[in-house]
Amino acid sequence: MGAGLVDRLARLSAWIFFAIGFMLLYEVVARYLFNAPTIWAEELSRLFQLWASWLAAAHLLESRQLIAIGILRGRLPAALERVRAACVLAVIALVAAGGLVWGLWIVAESIRFGRKTATMLDLPLWVSEIAVPVGCALLLVQVAAEARRLWRDPAFRLDFARDAD
Repeated sequence: MGAGLVDRLARLSAWIFFAIGFMLLYEVVARYLFNAPTIWAEELSRLFQLWASWLAAAHLLESRQLIAIGILRGRLPAALERVRAACVLAVIALVAAGGLVWGLWIVAESIRFGRKTATMLDLPLWVSEIAVPVGCALLLVQVAAEARRLWRDPAFRLDFARDAD
């Protein structure tokens, strides 16, 4: 996926998290200072959190910030390192493909049955549920871009962020 799009989605995700902070701050002030809680802040902040998290997934892969288990990291010869990287990308692709397919099925069911949230906002459930297949689709496209780089660039590395020792 183009780095520009991934970066724009990451920035959008960051702004959404920033908006969540303001929504919750507003709720706290309204509830505890004015004794006038909102009907929207908690539900919209959860909805925004879902979208922000899934929109950032492709960026996390591109920037090597996914959670990883580093048992074999740095212990394999270069040829096997490429195989390890391909296996890691394959696992990510399988999980993302499963999330895409299953997520679309859940969204279709919610639309078909008219499911809504059990809150005062009464939002259609698919509005939050569709974040999962959208994020998984974006992640799949990024996996394809990384796999392409893996086979074209001999210096390709798939090392995820290391803990500070």
